[in-house]
Amino acid sequence: MAFSAFRRVLALTAATLAAATGAAAPATAEVATIPLAPYVDMGAWPTPSLSGMARSGNLKSFTLGFVTSYGCKASWFAAYDPRTGWQSDEIAKIRAGGGDVKVSFGGASGIELAQACGSAAATAAEYEAVIKTYQLKYIDLDIEGAAVADPASVERRSQALAIVQKNNPGVKISLTLPVLPSGLTADGLNVVRSAKNAGVDVDLVNVMAMDYYQGPADQGAKAIEAAKSTHAQIKPIFGLSDAATWQKVGVTPMIGVNDSRNEIFYQKDASALVAFAKSVHLGMLSYWEVGRDANACNGPLYRCTNISQSPYEFAKIFAAYTG
Repeated sequence: MAFSAFRRVLALTAATLAAATGAAAPATAEVATIPLAPYVDMGAWPTPSLSGMARSGNLKSFTLGFVTSYGCKASWFAAYDPRTGWQSDEIAKIRAGGGDVKVSFGGASGIELAQACGSAAATAAEYEAVIKTYQLKYIDLDIEGAAVADPASVERRSQALAIVQKNNPGVKISLTLPVLPSGLTADGLNVVRSAKNAGVDVDLVNVMAMDYYQGPADQGAKAIEAAKSTHAQIKPIFGLSDAATWQKVGVTPMIGVNDSRNEIFYQKDASALVAFAKSVHLGMLSYWEVGRDANACNGPLYRCTNISQSPYEFAKIFAAYTG
């Protein structure tokens, strides 16, 4: 999922940008599931107000993207140092409202830590720095582009995630991967197998049900097909029942016009996907992304859905999914 244009500007001026500070609310001992956690592009300008989005969109939890690398150091899109607790005050408000956040590492732009760091230990240390700063119970690895097809970084990431879970018992890890209606690519399946073989307790395989480049079609039906195909692929990997495997599947469409332009995810598609998720008790629903939903505009894809909609219309449809 792509970085905003503003985020790319920030990356060029990273050394001069100041970070806000604050303390995140402490995590609770028991880690609950998050059935709905739409992505927020934290590199958008102005910086999104998570608490405002929660109120306006009837949302409780979010996936925050993206933490990438600045050298072998964790960085919010090469602009803010997570160790300073950037946006901790907003995260605390979300938790006070009964929700929580996942921090997502990677994305379509920038370099993910496992690609930038030379060892699993160094990679794990950067993941853990972010976990410690924000008292995280959930992290997401958004692995796409060159990263999904790079065996060395895939293996390094898997080993690092195993270290993270050993040092931070209970932390839930999701793998967000490209998908087609026919399922995960061979590279994506390799990421899942690598994590499993390294001893990582994978909470979710979250598929990016978007940008198939297959032409116009019913995008709700295609997202559901992608979910079913992924379920069939990962069931033998994890050796679980049908029901338990569904709990490991997440689905993330791109609302409105996709990067492929002629693939468009409408409100009716969101309603169909929510109904399907309810029928199988899907592990998680998400979408890319809340700022675009809030703007409800026509214009650049990084900030607009380019379809007729009211602000937060998709949020209110997706909010009907509670697990």
